[in-house]
Amino acid sequence: MNLSKELFAASDIAVSQCMNLKQSESVLIITDEFSRTIAYALYESSKKITEKILLVEIPQMKTNGEEPPKEVSELMLKYDVIFCPTSKSLTHTDARRNASQNGSRVATLPGVTEEIMIRCMNADYNRIYERTFKLCKLMEQTSSIRVTSKLGTDITMPIYGRKSFASSGIFHNKGESGNLPTGEAYLAPLENISNGKIVVDGSIAQIGLIKSPITIKVENGFATEIIGDEEAKKFISLIEPFGLPAKNVAEFGIGTNDKAIITGKIIEDEKSMGTIHIAFGDNKSMGGSVRVASHLDVLVKNPTVYFDKNIIMENGNFLIEL
Repeated sequence: MNLSKELFAASDIAVSQCMNLKQSESVLIITDEFSRTIAYALYESSKKITEKILLVEIPQMKTNGEEPPKEVSELMLKYDVIFCPTSKSLTHTDARRNASQNGSRVATLPGVTEEIMIRCMNADYNRIYERTFKLCKLMEQTSSIRVTSKLGTDITMPIYGRKSFASSGIFHNKGESGNLPTGEAYLAPLENISNGKIVVDGSIAQIGLIKSPITIKVENGFATEIIGDEEAKKFISLIEPFGLPAKNVAEFGIGTNDKAIITGKIIEDEKSMGTIHIAFGDNKSMGGSVRVASHLDVLVKNPTVYFDKNIIMENGNFLIEL
C-alpha cells in the first residue's frame, strides 16, 4: 500500500501527541475495507513505539452506532489504546462505552479520508484543547441553549444539570475517548423538552452536503416533521427503521477546529468553527437515557447561539474570546 509522507506525519501526531502512546502499552486498530489506508498508517505509526499491536478488519456496518461483532467488543476490553477508523461510527456503541469504562483510551475516526486526516491533524491541538474546554465550562453554567439562523433555525434546548464533553484531541488519561481528527464541545440536551425548528444547510451524517435546506420540526424533544427534497427523504429513510428513539434530540455541539472545513464528511464538518450540529438518536455516550443503534448529526452554518441570554456566537462568529 503506497501511502504519502503527509499521511504518515498526520498519523504520528494522532499516535504520539493525541493519544500519548507509550512503549509499554498495547494498541488495537479496528477497521473495514473502506478505511484500510488510515488503519495502515496508524499501524505503522504505532509500530514505532510499541510491538503490541493488533489490526482487525470487520464487515462494514450499516449505520452509525451499530455494534461491532461480539468478538471485537470483547477484544476492546483488553487494549490500552484503541483506534477505530471505520466507515460508520463506533463512537455511540456499547462496545466503545464499555472499553472506555474499562480504562481504554479510544479514538474513533468514522469516515475519515486521507485528505481530512492530513488537513485536520495538523491543527494546533493545544489551542483546540483550550478553546473546547472553555466552551464546555460555559455550557455547564448554562440552563438553556437557543440556536437561530438567517435561514430560519430557531430551536431551544434545555440543558440544565447536563455534563458537557470536550472532544479536544488530547486523550492521555484512562477512559478518555473522542473523534480524531476532532475539535468540538458537546452535550446531550434534556430529553423530551427541546422545541423549535432546525434549518439544515450544511451536511448530514451518512448523506453528505445538502443541496437545498432541510427543515426539521422539533416538538417535546423529538423530530416530528422533516421537510425538503431528496436529502430530506434520505434522512427520513435512515431514521424510520429505528422508530421514535432515533428521532430523539440527542446532542448539541459546537466546532472548535480552525483547520476543519465543510466537505460533506460529518466527521470533519461538525468540527469546523462557525458551525453547530444537532444529532438525533442515541445519547447514552453523553449522559442521556436513549439507547438506539442510530446517531445522525445535522449541520447548521453561520448560526447565532445563545447560552441563556448571552450571545456567544453571531452568524458563525464567536463573540467570546477563545
